[in-house]
Amino acid sequence: MKIGCISDSFRLGFEDGIRAAAKVGVTGVQKYMTGGDFSAENITPSRVKEIRSFMESQGLVFSAICGDFGKNLDDDTVIEPSMRVLERAKELGVSIVTTHVGHIDMQESSARMEKLKENAYKLASFADSIGSVFACETGTEKAVQLRAFLDQLGAKGLRVNLDPANLVMVAHDDPVQAVYTLRDYIVHTHAKDGIVTDKTPHGWLEVPLGTGGVDWDKYLAALCDIGFDGYLTIEREVGDQPAEDIGMAVRFLKEKLAGLNIPLD
Repeated sequence: MKIGCISDSFRLGFEDGIRAAAKVGVTGVQKYMTGGDFSAENITPSRVKEIRSFMESQGLVFSAICGDFGKNLDDDTVIEPSMRVLERAKELGVSIVTTHVGHIDMQESSARMEKLKENAYKLASFADSIGSVFACETGTEKAVQLRAFLDQLGAKGLRVNLDPANLVMVAHDDPVQAVYTLRDYIVHTHAKDGIVTDKTPHGWLEVPLGTGGVDWDKYLAALCDIGFDGYLTIEREVGDQPAEDIGMAVRFLKEKLAGLNIPLD
């Protein structure tokens, strides 16, 4: 497996975020491409060359690009921008773009779910046509619901970015079992941890890796069992010391993988 991080978690600009990622010892980064200088519309052909050269100089690759505009796929306005992200990512040599699709309920019969399915298929087909995938992040629904949605959609271009913390905190699901449920679709993962709590308004709290509800020994073993050899991409959305937290997470993952005899690339 490989260890990466979301460079935006450092809360720095692009170049400084990449340099910070290199310092904590990851081999890949995930980067948002939804606004500012790093938005799809601002990445010109010359900028593509600059970015690729800079990444090489830092000894890093992109594990994935984040194309989450903060809107669900039942919103038609997100489709064209998402396609542009897929195209720019491909030019950067990245074939995985992650996003949230919106809450999935296969028992719900509504215009919302029909539009979500329609747009998900549209994006998946476009991604497949350029040799890429859209990876929907596990979120509010349990893994069995997401699996049923993907099976019914029947489009190769829509896969899964597995976030174990979201399953624990929001879906109240078991990340270990989710690995097996979604095994045919997982192309990227987030390394994040969290707990359910009544001390926050939304009922959950993200915490440093290894201190939450994810059983990392069983979770990593399950990923190994299904043959996953992609990125464990550290995401740290809260806290005052992201660089320190991410550095600790890198060390935590390295120790866990070594203890489980899982090779680290």
